[in-house]
Amino acid sequence: MARLWLSCFLLPALVVSVAANMAPKFLANMTSVILAEDLPVGAQVFWLVAEDPDNDPLTYGMSGPNAYFFTVTPNTGEVKLASALDYEVQKEMQVIVEDRNDNAPVFQNTAFSTSINETLPVGSVVFSVLAVDKDMGPAGMVVYSIEKVIPSTGDSEHLFRILANGSIILSGSLSYNNKSAFYQLELKACDLGGMFNNSFTIQCSLPAFLSISVVDQPDLDPQFVREFYSASVAEDAAKGTSVLKVEAVDGDKGINDPVIYSISNSTWPGWFDIGADGVIRVNGSLDREQLLEEDEEVQLQVTVSKGPTTPVRILLSNLWLLVSLSTGSLTSDLCSVPQATETHLNIYGQEAKVSIWVTVRVLDVNDHKPEFYNCSLPACTFTPEEAQVNFTGYVDEHASPRIPIDDLTMVVYDPDKGSNGTFLLSLGGPDAEAFSVSPVRAAGSASVQVLVRVSALVDYERQTVMVVQVVATDSVSQNFSIAMVTIHLRDINDHRPTFPQSLYILRVPEHSATGSVVTDSIHATDPDTGAWGQITYSLLPGNGVDLFQVDPVSGTVTVRNGELLDREIQAVYYLTLQATDGGNLSSSTMLQIHLLDINDNAPVVSGSYNIFVQEEEGNVSVTIQAHDNDEPGTNNSRLLFSLLPGPYNHNFSLDPDTGLLRNLGPLDREAIDPALGGRIVLTVLVSDCGEPVLSTEVNVTITVEDINDNLPIFNQSSYNFTVKEEDPGVLVGVVKAWDADQTEVNNRISFSLSGSGANYFMIRGLVLGAGWAEGYLRLPPDVSLDYETQPVFNLTVSAENPDPQGSETIVDVHVNVKDVNDNPPTLDVASLRGIRVAENGSQHGQVAVVVASDVDTSAQLEIQLVNILCTKAGVDVGSLCWGWFSVVANGSVYINQSEAIDYEACDLVTLVVRACDLATDPGFQAYSNNGSLLITIEDINDNAPYFLPEEKTFVIIPELVLPNREVASVRARDDDSGNNGLILFSILRVDFISKDGATIPFQGIFWISSSSEADVFTGSIQPVTSLDSTLQGTYQVTVQARDTPSVGPSLEANTTLNLFTVDQSYRSRLQFSIPKAEVGANREAINEALTQATRTTVYIVDIQDIDSAARARAHSYLDAYFVFPNGSALTLDELSVMIRNDQDSLMQLLQLGLVVLGSQESQESDLSNQLISVIIGLGVALLLVLVIMTTAFMCVRKSYNRKLRAMKAAKEARKTAAGVMPSAPAIPGTNIYNNERANPMLNLSNKDLGLEYLSSSNDLDCVSINSLDDNSVDVEKNSEEVKEYRPPHTPPEPDPEPLSVVLSRQQAGASGQLEGPSYTNAGLDTTDL
Repeated sequence: MARLWLSCFLLPALVVSVAANMAPKFLANMTSVILAEDLPVGAQVFWLVAEDPDNDPLTYGMSGPNAYFFTVTPNTGEVKLASALDYEVQKEMQVIVEDRNDNAPVFQNTAFSTSINETLPVGSVVFSVLAVDKDMGPAGMVVYSIEKVIPSTGDSEHLFRILANGSIILSGSLSYNNKSAFYQLELKACDLGGMFNNSFTIQCSLPAFLSISVVDQPDLDPQFVREFYSASVAEDAAKGTSVLKVEAVDGDKGINDPVIYSISNSTWPGWFDIGADGVIRVNGSLDREQLLEEDEEVQLQVTVSKGPTTPVRILLSNLWLLVSLSTGSLTSDLCSVPQATETHLNIYGQEAKVSIWVTVRVLDVNDHKPEFYNCSLPACTFTPEEAQVNFTGYVDEHASPRIPIDDLTMVVYDPDKGSNGTFLLSLGGPDAEAFSVSPVRAAGSASVQVLVRVSALVDYERQTVMVVQVVATDSVSQNFSIAMVTIHLRDINDHRPTFPQSLYILRVPEHSATGSVVTDSIHATDPDTGAWGQITYSLLPGNGVDLFQVDPVSGTVTVRNGELLDREIQAVYYLTLQATDGGNLSSSTMLQIHLLDINDNAPVVSGSYNIFVQEEEGNVSVTIQAHDNDEPGTNNSRLLFSLLPGPYNHNFSLDPDTGLLRNLGPLDREAIDPALGGRIVLTVLVSDCGEPVLSTEVNVTITVEDINDNLPIFNQSSYNFTVKEEDPGVLVGVVKAWDADQTEVNNRISFSLSGSGANYFMIRGLVLGAGWAEGYLRLPPDVSLDYETQPVFNLTVSAENPDPQGSETIVDVHVNVKDVNDNPPTLDVASLRGIRVAENGSQHGQVAVVVASDVDTSAQLEIQLVNILCTKAGVDVGSLCWGWFSVVANGSVYINQSEAIDYEACDLVTLVVRACDLATDPGFQAYSNNGSLLITIEDINDNAPYFLPEEKTFVIIPELVLPNREVASVRARDDDSGNNGLILFSILRVDFISKDGATIPFQGIFWISSSSEADVFTGSIQPVTSLDSTLQGTYQVTVQARDTPSVGPSLEANTTLNLFTVDQSYRSRLQFSIPKAEVGANREAINEALTQATRTTVYIVDIQDIDSAARARAHSYLDAYFVFPNGSALTLDELSVMIRNDQDSLMQLLQLGLVVLGSQESQESDLSNQLISVIIGLGVALLLVLVIMTTAFMCVRKSYNRKLRAMKAAKEARKTAAGVMPSAPAIPGTNIYNNERANPMLNLSNKDLGLEYLSSSNDLDCVSINSLDDNSVDVEKNSEEVKEYRPPHTPPEPDPEPLSVVLSRQQAGASGQLEGPSYTNAGLDTTDL
């Protein structure tokens, strides 16, 4: 109801807005105007004349870079000259009247409807619309948008999109069944916006509606009613037995083709078939036992297809079956190329079908008996061909009870399930008492074992083969199977071998050769035969096993390692000889082996012999101790002693039987070779009397101890040495002495030093060996000699033994001191005093001399340049000045590059120098300490001042320009220093250039003050008196910067500044909702936001509070000028537009309290204008409300009439068959094409539904308020009721069939006899519902 009211309320206003507001046009003669340059200001120059097709009031205006030359009367179009013209400056100017955005886009042909297939590809064009905007430029460019999609679901929100050319594109997939079958799009067209009534405006069209019907397509396969099918059937079921029924329907609800069932695949082809009714039946014999690996189930793939009535060939496994589509029966068809033909294919040209797997479980019956198989679980396959009845096994005689028969692989298998597959096992046959069977009871399959039950009955000597029968009986059917088992007995070993004696005594010489036979006559016997009677000999572990070995077959005992047979170590060995038969039974005997002695041991000397005796006094007396390990009392162990030849044997004697050694006279240490160290070595030979003779040698060392009986002797009678001065720790010379004693304790020599000046020296002895020693005379590390103090030293060196009672030997030593060059040079401090050098080639040649001295007479001095430091104002400037000066070896300092010396680059050059003595001896300092010669660079006036670039725009604003208040500034710099870099500013010339191009010179209206900060000088330009605010143009001020050198002429530079004047009419006022103090605190933020929005320089001239009596929302105001770099300024209207176009700056200003843009006067005038506008608007609104209420009342009546007709049409629609969807377009006046979303309006005369207030009709009832309907209404004909009067309780007559009534009326209309209003509805929709 609310929608109807809203539509009725807006319809008149929308119709009016579409039909009006066409753009005005200038007359054809508005092409060019010729004006004289001497035309006075204020004179009429031409008229702007335009026509408006809508006869609306016109407002004239002019804009552009030359618009300031003219003023336009807005109401009349009269144009007057505002500024003087100058032909020489501007010969021709163009006046362009700009278009305004006063037209909204209008859709062409607003009745939009279409039908599309649900399979339409994504990205296809659904429909194209066109909207036209008569404006020019961006205001005439149309942008389309989809405002709303009905139904408004998540899927349909982005289902469509519209391109810039008006084409509507499908962005998502459609589905007749799963999504909506009808869509309605609300379209809108807007321009890109433009200026209209001094504001930026975007015009949009009225909404247009597009109805889209989705046509169902055969794109879906059939669907099974259930997601899973399963059933069970007994394996003995007869052919034709029903198993289960499957059911499927067509997925396309609007098409609903019949479905055909078939079995397209099966794990066991031929067992089942399917009929046309979807019932699966048994088609062959079933066997559950064939399905054991498939969990007793058969998988069937049932396929459902749509529409075909001809037979279809379907492949089942490797067999092609012909399925009759009418009966569902299957017959064999061994065609090599299967073909299937259908009458209806899907939209892709393919057969529409779907498949599902059906599980059929086959139930078991007891139809098998247990069978025997020769295999091992789980590797058994249990095929009928593998069943056996004869088996063979092996077992040892007298095996223990419960021992199974070897090599017997017997398995019993019954394929039936549960109790049908349970069986019993038992034994029979002639030897059944000796054995048992396991298990006794089993189900399905089981491994069978035959076990020994009575060990005594299993005897190889009684019988070698035994036979039993294994019986397997079905526990339900009592059917049984018998298997014959043949058991072969294996013999065992029950005798052990024996030796004739328990002890054997044997003899063998020691050290017999390896492999020598000890005995070959010892043998054991075993009564067993075959493998059990075969004897193997071995020696058991024990003492001697590593010396002897036995042959395992013959029993011969031989020597294993003859080298280890030593009687002296062990004379008797006891071994155990073992005999073992093939059954691992054994017995043993003892072997006693004696070793026979041979002369295999040489005499052994006990101990070592080292004898010490002093020379001249000591005697030697020692007995040599020796023995022989051979058998005592034989020649093998008798010993004889003798001395072998040597250099000192004549001094000693040796007893041959007792071995006593003595000296024959006194011993002298000095007579012994010094290389022997006083030691005499005698060699004693000890031998036995055996065969062969063996002997041993032993050394007897006799050390003759030395005594101190010799004095040291120097190798020279005196020594002379020379040493350099100033050489601490240096070696002066070496003295050498010798002592004849042979021991170190007696021939060690120590040196000592005495004499005048001995405290300057030190001597250190070094033992060389053999009594020789050296004494090293040197200076201490911290002592050096000075030639000038003492040139000669006379010293005495003593050599003595450590013996306190020994005497000493002395020798004279003379030391001469040699002079050296050991003093460094020094620089003369007076020669390093600083000098001054002027820049830019003012000086040349030598400027200073560096002087050095050295106390050494042999000194050779030169001056060297070590480093050059370049600084400017105390800051290092690198290597800039390195080539300016040079220093020669004699110390002279010269200017190298006079013209390159630049004070502005470097004001101080530091030459770091040093003196070098070329004759200084190595090891001494040859250089003096570094000295610095400071060269100060004097400045000259060689740089002119230069102005620094400025990016400021200088503007003269009347409120801000006061005497002695800065209006502009310049900055300059001079690279010179001191007075040479001091800058003074002056104004050379002031010219005023008016807007008409005239130049007026001025004198004395500005003056300039100078100030400096660091090295930058600033000139502040200030007016002398108040300026004439009526002058509009540019002040050109020429400023001169001049330096003030102490010597020489000054240098200067000039620059010209433009000072633009700004009229007070460009003063703009911004009102704020905060007090004056807060506006002042936020001044910088406000200035920054205004600068960003306008791209101008903002000059704030005043901030004041607003009088409380006149205050509305604003509490304070800010007055400012907005000036461009070229001197032009913004008006209030232009400022408003630019601020509104910059949303970021606007939001920032709003946050800072901005509420109103405009001056106080304009605000007062605007307020009165607003009040007048409000009064006029209220009057117009009241009139419009009256018109709308009248129209709404009429629309309500029509809406109720349409609803009642819709109810009648719905009643008629329910009589039609549901789901019938013709492919042809909808029949006007019916809703047959869609029973769910149809527009139920019928083009039938009203029937009496029992509501008396509908008895009258109105022509307005024939007008559709649906913007998408294209209705033609015949309002000239009689619109009387088409109904008969009936009593209140009289039953109504049956309604005629709707299609017949429509067709009959169409025929009547064609013959001109149709009465009442007629409608032509191209697209039915539900908008009005």
